[in-house]
Amino acid sequence: MKKYKRIFTIVMDSLGVGELPDAADYGDEGTDTLGHISKSVDQLHIPNLQRLGMANLRKLVQVEPAEKPLGYYTRLKEKSSGKDTMTGHWEMMGLHITKPFKTFTENGFPMELIDELSKRTGRVIIGNKSASGTEILEELAEEEIAAGHMIVYTSADSVLQICGNEETFGLDELYRCCEIAREITMRDEWKVGRVIARPYIGKKKGEFKRTSNRHDYALKPYGKTALNALKDAGLDVISVGKIFDIFDGEGLTESNKSKSSVHGMEQTIEIAKRDFTGLCYVNLVDFDALWGHRRDPQGYAQEIERFDVKLGELLALLHEDDLLIVTADHGNDPTHTGTDHTREHVPFLAYSPAMQGHGALEEMETFAVIGATIAENFGVEMPEGTIGSSILEKIR
Repeated sequence: MKKYKRIFTIVMDSLGVGELPDAADYGDEGTDTLGHISKSVDQLHIPNLQRLGMANLRKLVQVEPAEKPLGYYTRLKEKSSGKDTMTGHWEMMGLHITKPFKTFTENGFPMELIDELSKRTGRVIIGNKSASGTEILEELAEEEIAAGHMIVYTSADSVLQICGNEETFGLDELYRCCEIAREITMRDEWKVGRVIARPYIGKKKGEFKRTSNRHDYALKPYGKTALNALKDAGLDVISVGKIFDIFDGEGLTESNKSKSSVHGMEQTIEIAKRDFTGLCYVNLVDFDALWGHRRDPQGYAQEIERFDVKLGELLALLHEDDLLIVTADHGNDPTHTGTDHTREHVPFLAYSPAMQGHGALEEMETFAVIGATIAENFGVEMPEGTIGSSILEKIR
């Protein structure tokens, strides 16, 4: 008999809580996303996260640890190699990734890759560097429109992004070029997690705006995950935010695209008002995309505060047979050098109105305890080859 009818797993994308033992191997020694945000700002008002035990995980300047947290809390280590979004989420659902996805932040993509992409698309490629999507349009979109060239760029994530003006380049042509790029970047030496079509409108600087016709060409997970097991068992597997892109739709029964992290929480709150049996899996990307990569601790802190308000609304809707898990997929310390993710522990906060106990759990050796716990709750076997052990009995 399942213990919980509905499980909400919310990923605060990049909210790390202290360096992992191997952080120095990644150039991330001393990183602590949440702790350093707290030290960098005057205010951090997070009463709901405080009640769940977040301040019990790291010493925070503005927030006292909870004497009697609502539920259980601990930190999780990443067993897989890497520190990107896909690796973190895939591990949560049971996959052990031993080869990190490629990033090309420092020098752009190799000329061999660029030359092949140019030859096969018939386009001269401009850009080829790590950049903000809005800034690169201001820099190069007029040239792309005038000359028919193609903007290719990357970021601190494992992505290859292609811009195309909807009127002059055309959506069909943009998608064609991205499909070619996806095929080329399947090679091990160039393998990126996602190729992203970035359409935009406008004719001159100051007018360019990206549109909602973005399309992600993601890798499929390397094996079956907890999501597949839940779906195959006839359970609801509802995604919010980037989850669809991260898993390329695998194992999902419903997907909800979010405009922002606040919007993602609003969608989750609406889903909590519905009757379903299974998992609602939520990714809130703004912490990472808007503030972590841009090294803005103040903006990051304010985003956490906005989340906390919505978290309070969600907590008020939880039933006795609901379980809430709040976690993250990697770090992105906004006080660290560069613009890359950081190799850190992630929080694990678990709460249900039905819980009889509360307090600290021992640190876990893998994010995969999440998927294994969800699977056991619903009496579902994890797919062959997955990792992770359930801690369902520890969070009563």
